[in-house]
Amino acid sequence: MSKNPVVKEILDGFAPTWALNHSMAVMGWDIETQMPESGAKARGMATGQLAMMAQKATIDIKPLVERAAKTNSLDDRESGIVRVLQRALHYYTRIPPELVNDLEKTTAEANLAWRKARKESNFKVFKPHLEKVVNLKLDIADKLGYEKHPYNALLDLYEEGFTVADADRVYDILIPESRKIIQKVSEAGVFPSKHPLESRKYGTEGMEKVNEGLLEILKMPKDRFKMGVSTHPFTIGISEDDVRITTRYEGKDFKASMYGTIHECGHAIYHLGIGKELQFTPVADGASFGIHESQSRFWENAVGRSREFVNLVYPLLRKNLNFLSKYDREDIYYYVNTIRKSYIRVEADELTYNLHTALRYEIEKQILEGKAKVSELPEIWNDTFEEYFGMKPPDDAHGVLQDVHWSWGSFGYFATYTLGNVVLGMIWHKLGDGRAVRESVESGDLTKLKGWLGTHIHRWGSVYSPKELQRRVFGEAYNPEHLLNYYEQKFLA
Repeated sequence: MSKNPVVKEILDGFAPTWALNHSMAVMGWDIETQMPESGAKARGMATGQLAMMAQKATIDIKPLVERAAKTNSLDDRESGIVRVLQRALHYYTRIPPELVNDLEKTTAEANLAWRKARKESNFKVFKPHLEKVVNLKLDIADKLGYEKHPYNALLDLYEEGFTVADADRVYDILIPESRKIIQKVSEAGVFPSKHPLESRKYGTEGMEKVNEGLLEILKMPKDRFKMGVSTHPFTIGISEDDVRITTRYEGKDFKASMYGTIHECGHAIYHLGIGKELQFTPVADGASFGIHESQSRFWENAVGRSREFVNLVYPLLRKNLNFLSKYDREDIYYYVNTIRKSYIRVEADELTYNLHTALRYEIEKQILEGKAKVSELPEIWNDTFEEYFGMKPPDDAHGVLQDVHWSWGSFGYFATYTLGNVVLGMIWHKLGDGRAVRESVESGDLTKLKGWLGTHIHRWGSVYSPKELQRRVFGEAYNPEHLLNYYEQKFLA
């Protein structure tokens, strides 16, 4: 993809790193879907060694990256390659191999401990593992360096250039205004706070057919895409032609599985839309976690929870879930758009979702500032949850243990979920305040929507930083006002 001789050398030198990352992605998929629990220790050792090999392979091309950075004739794609590798080198040259290895081993074991702790609703099972993870992440923040706040070093790993000041600005606007909208919606009484279908049990076989039908509607390519089952739904892009997601079946409240599938398909559509010319390069990935989340939230909520989409999938639901014979399209629309405060983030509605991520963001800040100890987390979580939602979780599984991310070492990740919502609002505004979305879904042909997203966002991979990409597409970055307008249009119009 490059005519520049130095960049061509860089891409040749990057091949071993790409292969190692590819291998670790396959192993990551296996950990979540196939590997027996007792394999965690050996898998952690193996991924630790591979991570150190990837680190060394990247550092080996540092002189070439430095040469390319001094070149004035690079095009946007070449500049993107250099920028992404400079970020990787900043990490790898400051984080020693033994720390990379230690983090891989620790998180592999922590993930298994989290699963057991969540199942038993017992934080003590997870506590010693989480303490190790937190200490490692603090060590990483110190070695990376930061201005003003240690959290900035970790936020930047998931959202390039994003800081505590940026996050505070977004949440300071979004949270109080969201609370006002939630209150108005509650008073209006149009959108229900509960629905009888939420307690209705379903058979896994019927729900599997629904999810398979959703893949058909979303036109997920069978030769490049695969869906499995895991404890926590996720997406992994192993390569541009091998993208995999998982869903889960909990036996009741079918919308959880249905929208988990649509959400992960949104991530997969992004991966699958990255320009073919970027394959095997450092920029063949999403611009950031926040931009990635904007795609999954867009398909899950702006598209999937629209009245037009409910009308589109209603025959599929009726065919495979027999108990829906008593419910019409409007019943299903209000069922998938129930609005209420709840304990579980992944099951939260659109309006209250950002309260969940704000809570986690504030707790992570306290941990990294040294204002909170890991042993205090259940109590801090419950108290903060009560402050945000007016109720306390009944147990650890509904509270501090509900998310997998800390077992992965993903401190700084949760804010990107809200950034995804914010960018969803910007996309909605750009598409005529949703007019183009409604028209596309109503026609039953979603290719135009996928095409617009592919042209403006997906094809570029990480050629541009997330803020630069937003400025190119929207003329601004992380503006929460459009998300608030979207909420008002949908829930208060």
